[in-house]
Parts: sequence; C-alpha cells; structure tokens
Amino acid sequence: MKELTDSFLNAAETAGVAYGDIRVIDRAREGITVKNENIEELERIGDAGFGVRVLHKGCWGFAASRELNPQEVARVTRLAVEIAEASAIAPHKDVVLAEEPPHVDSWKNEVKEDPFAVSIEEKLKILMEANVAMRGVKGLTNAMSFFNCFRETQTFANTEGSLIEQEIIESGGGIEAVAVREGDMQRRCYPNSFRGQFHTAGFEVVRGFDLPGNAERIATEAVQLLDAEKCPSITTTLILDGNQLGLQVHESIGHPTELDRVLGSEAAYAGMSFVTLEKMGSFRYGSPIMHITADATLPGGLGSFGYDDDGVPAQRVDIIKDGIFLNYLTSRETAPVVKQARSNGTNRADGWNRFPIIRMTNINLEPGEGTLAELIADTKEGIFMSTNKSWSIDDKRLNFQFGCEIAWEIKDGKLGKMLKDPNYTGITPQFWGSLDRICGPEEWRIWGTPNCGKGQPSQTAHVAHGTSPARFLNVQVGITG
Repeated sequence: MKELTDSFLNAAETAGVAYGDIRVIDRAREGITVKNENIEELERIGDAGFGVRVLHKGCWGFAASRELNPQEVARVTRLAVEIAEASAIAPHKDVVLAEEPPHVDSWKNEVKEDPFAVSIEEKLKILMEANVAMRGVKGLTNAMSFFNCFRETQTFANTEGSLIEQEIIESGGGIEAVAVREGDMQRRCYPNSFRGQFHTAGFEVVRGFDLPGNAERIATEAVQLLDAEKCPSITTTLILDGNQLGLQVHESIGHPTELDRVLGSEAAYAGMSFVTLEKMGSFRYGSPIMHITADATLPGGLGSFGYDDDGVPAQRVDIIKDGIFLNYLTSRETAPVVKQARSNGTNRADGWNRFPIIRMTNINLEPGEGTLAELIADTKEGIFMSTNKSWSIDDKRLNFQFGCEIAWEIKDGKLGKMLKDPNYTGITPQFWGSLDRICGPEEWRIWGTPNCGKGQPSQTAHVAHGTSPARFLNVQVGITG
C-alpha cells in the first residue's frame, strides 16, 4: 500500500495540485438466499481498485482503476489532473475545502464472530430451519430466508499528510413469508423488510435474530392478513413501530438535510429539499420533543465508520434539537457554504470507482420515556403500524405516503383486530409537528438500511436509523377517495 500511496503523492506534487487524495479499496460480499427449502443464491464475490481525486485550478478531477501498481497510480493521477484542467475551461466557482488537520490512524468495527469464517453449512442450517418452520404453517405460499455479509478494507492518503486504514465488516439477514389467495397477496418480514436487518458487526447478530424461533409467528401473521379487514380511511392517532419509523426518518429527515441536495447537486436525479438555507438554525421541523442526531460513532450502526472519504473523523452532530433544525449533513466542500469551519464528516463513496458524495450516517430519533406497552395503554383510540412495505415521497421530501405490512386497531389502550394494507400520508413538518410521545431507551433499536440510492452514476450507501416506537396525532391513514 505504501508504494501505491507514495506513487500518488509524488504524481500529485509534480502536477502542483491544490489538494488530492487516494482511496485503495478491497471489498468482499457473501450472499445466501433460501426459498421454499431450495438454495436460490449462494455467492461470494470480491472487488479491488483505487480512486484518485485532485483539486486543481479550482475544479475536481477524478479517475479510477482496478490495476493496483505504482505505475498505474501515477497514470491515473495524471488523468485526474487532466480532467480537472478540462473542467476549469468552463465557467465555474472555485471549490473551497474546509480545514481539516492530517490524521494518521487505523480503525475497525467490533466483530465477535467473523461472518466469513462461519461455514456455509452452518449458515444454511439456520436458513433452512427457518424455511421449514414457515412452510409448516398452513396457507403459506412462499418462504424465504436470507443472509448477507460484507467486508471493506480501505487505505486513504491525502496531500495534507493523512494516512488512514479502515476495515468495516457488516452482517445481516432475515426471513420473509408470503401468503396468496384469490388475488390478494400479503407479506410479513422479520426482523425488518427488504432482506432483513443489518449491523456493522459479526455473525453474532444473525444468531441473535433467532430466525427459526420467529419463523412460525411471521408465517402465521402473513396468512392471517388474508382474512384481516382493510385499514380504514380516517384521521386518527398513529403509533409507528421502530422499524417503520426508521424509514420515515430516512426519507423525511435524512435526505432533505443532505446539503448537496439543498444546493442542487442532486436535482437531476434524486431531487432537492424543502429545507432551504435560510431555515438553518430557526426552522421548526417538528414538535419540541423531537431530537435528531447524525452519529457515525454509534457501535453497530450501519452508518458507522472511523473516517469519511474526506479523511474527516466520525462525529455525533445535532441535526434537530427541541424540534428546531440546526445542521445539515456536510462535506469539506459544502461546509464553507453554510459558514462552518469544519465538515461534520458525511462524505462517502460506494467503492473505489465512485466520487464521494454526502451520505447519511446513523440518523437517529433520540428516545423518550416508557415502553411500547405503556404507549399503547395511554392511547384511547388509534392504529399501530409495523414494518415498511412501500413508500413514496416528492422530490423536495415534503409530501409523502408510506405503506406498512401490518397494523392493529387500538381501542381503549389495547391492541384490537389486525388490519391489512395499512398506509398513512402527511406533509413533513406538519407530521413531525404532531409527534407527541416517544418510547424510551429500552425500546430503541438501530435499523440498518443497506440500499440507499443516490448520485449519478448511481451509488448505494449503507446507513442506519436509531428509533423507538412513537405516537403522532391527527394523521390521515388509509386510502382517501
């Protein structure tokens, strides 16, 4: 690695760039899918390469290659310089970077059991046991179980003196039960939808999910949903389970507070944001009990790391405090736009051949007090929804509709009948303004989102959201006429 980084530094110095960095990355992924007791996916893939950024004549140049040798690094660095020079021909505003001291460090997340060292046979045994248990439920159509793990090692060096080595290992999985009858299809997932739950951790988290032990319950709920009543179309009190609330945070808080979206960099593909610059420090985003943090230091969070791809250390930052919007997610390039002396460390790329862009870390709704049981008991009438099924939100992250897998009626502080096809709609600040109670730390979980898409070319980020179940007043649920 030293040969590669030295080659880059020499080439960058020769070219006289204002700033430059190199990321050398080696990645591996393993995925297993079992459907109806048959193995549908069993793969382990790897990828390695490097990417070079240079800031020259006020513009960025970026180039990448999978050939890991000093001569190729020097060539790619010169190419990045040529790209920056070509960009500088067009009218532009010079890129200005926030100050950041050099860092020489190494970082790894905690892993108790290396998922790549666990045998395929043992992983398949867990997934098959869950499959068999689900298929034992009468009326079930399809049973699926999943496992995925991911490892990335990265060496980062820049012309300011930083040299950082990181290793991140992620593990996750889940189960999905599908029941179909007479044109109606219902689905239940555990621990979360869209291939399960994920953490920066080892295989110990998958063991902790106890997929076989929850399989019969999940399959039974999928079948029961076929006979359940549809969610009524009413305005009512809504309690969201933590897994659904995680996606609500992601779509209506995480994305609109990414400063590159606000500045228009994502307008062509992912949209912009209603959280415009004049709102910083004064805009009421939600109720006074709302406290949102961006915390890349959180153990086990899928958005946790040691340093971002600007070489900025992981941080915990208040995004919203007492319902007031305080901070955007920033990079070294965007922090000066909002007169911040330093980036809050959210610039990350999806691999060695992608340019870093602002991505969420762990965007968390901080907990309140009490248990879910106490929250339900405190609710005279309403609906409790769990586990995301679908979502839709406009390009400014203002108007939204979310669908969930399952819901229950609440009557006089108790869960009543099961409801199918539940959904709810809202306008972001009004919705968060109706937040009136959040469950406490005992209910708080970190929900991993390994499929956040953004950027052109498209990049997929791994992020997370810590949430407890919470209650919202006067929410429109069901399909409106």
